[in-house]
Amino acid sequence: MPMTEISLFGAFIMGLVGSGHCIVMCGGIASSLQMANSTLKPISVGLTYNLGRATSYMVAGALVASLGNSFAKQNTEFALSLKIFSGVFMILVGLYVMRLASSLKWLEQAGKTVLWQHLVKLNKHLLPINTYSKTLLYGMLWGWLPCGLVYSALTWTLQAPTPWYGSAIMLSFALGTLPSMLIVGQSAQQLSRFLNHTLIRWALGSIFIWYGIYLLIIASDRLVH
Repeated sequence: MPMTEISLFGAFIMGLVGSGHCIVMCGGIASSLQMANSTLKPISVGLTYNLGRATSYMVAGALVASLGNSFAKQNTEFALSLKIFSGVFMILVGLYVMRLASSLKWLEQAGKTVLWQHLVKLNKHLLPINTYSKTLLYGMLWGWLPCGLVYSALTWTLQAPTPWYGSAIMLSFALGTLPSMLIVGQSAQQLSRFLNHTLIRWALGSIFIWYGIYLLIIASDRLVH
């Protein structure tokens, strides 16, 4: 794997396997936008909304990577602690996806209190969503919706060697969520039922847990040596 032990493909897979959560969190918003406006093409609305969402993810990734990189350069022990932090977070994500623990609820609540309750007030300036520019801005706004999976992906960007790499990690994550976010109506309900099936949730959650254990093993090896 590259310098950070976090590959872009890994971030894509994280977005893909977390799609069930994405459908619950903001799939309804994307679907309603695609179906509500008769003057705009549904597929174009979906792509524009998700472009806005991905843009916000990329901005957040660049900011977090800049923060993590600046501290890591000053302290190698801090850089190692970031790897341990990412591994622990992946395990928490796995437990969250498997619904064995509400391990990320506190983080979503913190994001809602600190940031989202203020940003959501901007909604009124964008409604009704009757142009592609408004759709893009609406997607950018909802890209800051408190989401445990997004925050977990951002912990990976803490290790990114550059802000650009941090941005690329979040773009890969966004691309992983894209298929489920573009599906509307009955197909979305069927996909949601599939992804939220107990066996599927356990299988996907196990991927996160094993990846978290892998990161902890890498970090422990470097700690020993």
